[in-house]
Amino acid sequence: MDHAAPRPVITSLPNILTYGRIAAVPALVGSFFFLDGDLARWLALAIFVSAAVTDFFDGYLARVWHQQSALGRMLDPIADKLLVGAALIMLVADQTISGWSLWAAIIILSREILVSGLREFLAEVRVSVPVTQLAKWKTAMQMVALGFLLAGPAGDRVMPWTSVLGLGLLWISALLTLYTGYDYFRAGLRHVIRHDM
Repeated sequence: MDHAAPRPVITSLPNILTYGRIAAVPALVGSFFFLDGDLARWLALAIFVSAAVTDFFDGYLARVWHQQSALGRMLDPIADKLLVGAALIMLVADQTISGWSLWAAIIILSREILVSGLREFLAEVRVSVPVTQLAKWKTAMQMVALGFLLAGPAGDRVMPWTSVLGLGLLWISALLTLYTGYDYFRAGLRHVIRHDM
């Protein structure tokens, strides 16, 4: 009995979900800035939540269906960073994130850039630093915080303190970001020093 040929990696469902997350970024920005009022907030939130959900399913399905690939491992963190970075920049531009909370956004963005640079170097020297469980919780916390902040004033009219809760969660995310970033940097630095000796 003939078995169906396996689907090419580039068109596997987990990778298609990752492509969708990347494609959601311009849709998110467009809905937030080119629509008016509460509609802009709710549509941006719907796009963001849909994209964030694919972050779980692409990895889960890749493991369950044994469709893990180098392409997926490369694109998955890029998609996450694009989504989080775009949302943070939008919310800062809109002044949903302002004042002291700007520091939380700066911490999160700086960590993502630092870790991207470290990953690029470590890939060159063929060293892999696995993602910790705490780092996964950090990402989940970021997504939840940004969801509340995207709802913002529209959410406040439905559930008071939506924006305040979002800012509180953003600061918790920033603290987790600092810790996991330091942990990652320390692990990477050991390999950097060993490589230069």
